Amino acid sequence: MEEFLTAARAEILAEYRNDADGALKVSLSKGRLLSHSGDTREYLFECRTWHGSLDGLPVLARLSRSRKAWEPAEASRAPDGTVRLLTKADFGAAPTNIQIRKDDSASWAVLAERLETAGTEDSPVDTGHAGWLVGRGTPRIGRTENPGRWVANWASLQLNPRQRDAVVHALASEVLFLWGPPGTGKTDVVAHIVEGSFRQGLKVLFLAPTNVAVDQALERICSLLEREEGFSEGIVQRAGTITLPSLRSRYGDQVDPGRIAAVLVESIDRQISAAADQLKGARAALALHDRVLELEAGFAEATADMATAGRDQAAAARTVLAAEALAAQLRLKIDKVGEPKGFLADRKEAKLRDLRAALTSEVDDAAQAKVAGTAAARRLTASKEKADGASRALPAARAGLVGIPPRRTVAESAGALQELLDALGQKRKRIQDEVRSHCRVLGATVAKAVQSRKLLDDTDVVVIDEAGMVNLPSAWFAAGLARKRVIVAGDFRQLPAVTKGDGDRAASEQERAHSRDWVARDAFHAAGLVDSAGRVRQDLRLVALDTQYRMREPICAVVNEVAYPDAPLRTGRGNNSRLPFAPLIDSPVLLIDTSGRRIPGGGGKPHMSNAVHAAVVHELVRGLQYEGILPGRKWQDVPEGERATDRLAVISPYKEQVKALKSSLAQRFGEDYDGLVDTVHRFQGSQRPVVVLDTVAGAGRDPGFFYSGTGLSSQTCRLLNVALSRAQDHLVVVADVDFLRKHLAPHSEALTMLRHLEAHAQTISADQLIPVRDADQLATLSEEELARPAFFEHSEVLSAVAWDVERAQRSIELYSAFMDPVPVRRWAQMLGARTAAGLQVTIFTRRPEEQQDPSKEARHRDLVSLLEEAGCRVEFRERMHEKVVIIDGSVLWHGSKNLLANIGPTDLMMRYTDPASCDRVRRLMEQTRMERPARTPWRPAERTAPAPEVPAQRGESADKVYPGLVRDGRLYLDVPYAQKDEAKRLLRAQWDKAGGHWWVDASRVTPEQAARWLP
Repeated sequence: MEEFLTAARAEILAEYRNDADGALKVSLSKGRLLSHSGDTREYLFECRTWHGSLDGLPVLARLSRSRKAWEPAEASRAPDGTVRLLTKADFGAAPTNIQIRKDDSASWAVLAERLETAGTEDSPVDTGHAGWLVGRGTPRIGRTENPGRWVANWASLQLNPRQRDAVVHALASEVLFLWGPPGTGKTDVVAHIVEGSFRQGLKVLFLAPTNVAVDQALERICSLLEREEGFSEGIVQRAGTITLPSLRSRYGDQVDPGRIAAVLVESIDRQISAAADQLKGARAALALHDRVLELEAGFAEATADMATAGRDQAAAARTVLAAEALAAQLRLKIDKVGEPKGFLADRKEAKLRDLRAALTSEVDDAAQAKVAGTAAARRLTASKEKADGASRALPAARAGLVGIPPRRTVAESAGALQELLDALGQKRKRIQDEVRSHCRVLGATVAKAVQSRKLLDDTDVVVIDEAGMVNLPSAWFAAGLARKRVIVAGDFRQLPAVTKGDGDRAASEQERAHSRDWVARDAFHAAGLVDSAGRVRQDLRLVALDTQYRMREPICAVVNEVAYPDAPLRTGRGNNSRLPFAPLIDSPVLLIDTSGRRIPGGGGKPHMSNAVHAAVVHELVRGLQYEGILPGRKWQDVPEGERATDRLAVISPYKEQVKALKSSLAQRFGEDYDGLVDTVHRFQGSQRPVVVLDTVAGAGRDPGFFYSGTGLSSQTCRLLNVALSRAQDHLVVVADVDFLRKHLAPHSEALTMLRHLEAHAQTISADQLIPVRDADQLATLSEEELARPAFFEHSEVLSAVAWDVERAQRSIELYSAFMDPVPVRRWAQMLGARTAAGLQVTIFTRRPEEQQDPSKEARHRDLVSLLEEAGCRVEFRERMHEKVVIIDGSVLWHGSKNLLANIGPTDLMMRYTDPASCDRVRRLMEQTRMERPARTPWRPAERTAPAPEVPAQRGESADKVYPGLVRDGRLYLDVPYAQKDEAKRLLRAQWDKAGGHWWVDASRVTPEQAARWLP
């Protein structure tokens, strides 16, 4: 576990240190620090172009021009377009520009967290069973005596002896490694192992590295178990999103937990609806009962109020009469006393006060009694009205209760219905748990198994399919989830897991070696089933499938030669093509050799794209359309099985070429087919009747990383194996045979492939697909023929390009790194006529300052002026080498001829009619522009003082030579071995054995003439 933890953390660190070339990055600008709390900083940035794929994901951030490690961060985008960034990194108070990208290390962080707890009580991992994956422990290996007991129709199944042997071993063993090379029926065998394990009463967790691989196997498993009791309730389930349309349409309702739950919830919802309706009726009946009770109570209350109000009214009247009588008597007494005068005035005054006070009291009593009487009268009236209303309403209300049970009965029924609704609601909430409890076979990705706390309540059997693509720590963790049995299936000679620690250049060699051993190795190697040379060992734990049913025998022979020399596959299918006959591909294996029509590539990685190969594939597809193998341009209602993606796959090792091929074929078909053209990685697990493998490499110093490995366990062998073995009926390999033969290592599997193809495949040259034309032919060709790619020899190029220039309607773009007076004057006259006609003409060339002496700089300026006087716009590109003409954005001339100069290779150019290719080449050349001059411009002050030699600046010895050095009249070059003859022919280059470099006479050859071989 410690080894795995170290390796997982190394992957996280490698992700942080990886420049992530080609990854999606979002630029943030005009940042400012909002707050700083503890070690966390909050920044606010402006963002012009946000990408929705980053929403809610952890990201990595760093300053835009930095090459330091990325820093973890959290990004959230506000409605106004600003982005808030939380990070522990210190980008300063006002960072001008930073970049963010997706943090692909998040899954490794989760894995590390799971590994830290492995072996504890809270962990689902059984470390002993996990150890079986790396060759530890002594798992039981056996054979079931009666496989027909567990696998339906065992005797009549179409399984070969090795396939049967695998099932028999798996159902009686604790561990089985199943080696399944391409087309050997591994998925069928795994499905029967799962079927048998299910019937043994075991719970099975089926895992694979990709969603497609999970779905493909799960569909086969469902076909074997669909008649089992409980299948519709989810005995087989899929954890995660179903991506395979056929699985979704055939078994989605039975295996998708969400859809299963929806069916069960629908049943519960029907019960809830019925109970709710009944409860609504009971409550209505209760309301009727309560209305009658309310009316009766109201009538009784109103009658009682009437009696009380009557009594109060009478009492008030009596009080008024009595008070008024007493008041009258008091007034008489007051009158009788008279005025208070004389000797007894004080006594009279006191008596009068008493009488008046008594009068006032009686008057007040009378007034209050009158008010009370009035109120009593109103109460009497209201009570009478209420009583009359209740008396009128009661008969109808009582009539409404006819047939309704007594209130007590109705109330008890309503209470019971409410309890039922509460119970159904709780059951509805628990439905997901109930669905999971039904599951006996669960399919998921390995990543989901690692990241989920619990997928199955108990897991008896873990099956890891396509295990060669699973990194070792994840496979170990997944195997540890099993309580009784582990099945590991895959092919360790197909694509490995994608890891970064073993290639982290910032790590030490010891750290990279640790990553190779503990992350990049697959389970077959870790278990000791494969030796150091990549050859398989005999072992009771391993069953190897040896008969393939996908490829015709000649295709299988290529695959055997490259990937299975120690365990060659047999072919179990006929050798006839299942496609209609087509003369263009009348052989199972076809090699298209482009050696004779090589065009030197441009850019920093010329081996990653090849315009000639793109044209060859374009023409091959055109021919297959003509012969009816592929649908024509914008065909409608193509039957299933005859669509472009049903019959063809175009595979290329490099993304740059994939982009070119996609644009070319989109133009060829009239639409872009997803899954028609892609890299090798995207095609593992699929197969097509026709597979075109574009090897791409044809320029540069070497063929690139794709071809760098040797050995059966190498990346090169695995990639070639996958690419070649996708073909069912026809394999077409497009290759620059001479270039590959010169650059491939002697023991390379790629060279083995090449030699086998040269010996056994039908070989044609690129010329047999792409015609070599004369300029005079252009005027006689139909529009369809003009649209085809074509090669033009040196002597025909100028006339042919001139023909296109004369027919241009909108624009002309001409790229020529160098210029000489005679061709510039000729082109200025021709292009001047086109600018006068209103066309936009743009010339791309090097800056005058890049010339090495004053006279050449002045001449270059004069030639630029000549072109500008002709109406051309001249733009400068530092250190450019492209030789391209784009006409009207749709006609592309591409090759090795500088049209405005008399120097450089002059053997070949290609005409290609494809707007998408024009756009792609234009973008490529724009992206490869230098941000600063390629070399220090010539300065007049430097005429008398020779420039110091670069070795002193580089810290190299003064005796060492290097490309670009001028010493003793020699200009040293960097000439690849494959181009030495060309350098000798064009520049009379000679070899300096002591210095290890080619050189030319500096007095005769200028740096501009030799620029192709200069840094």
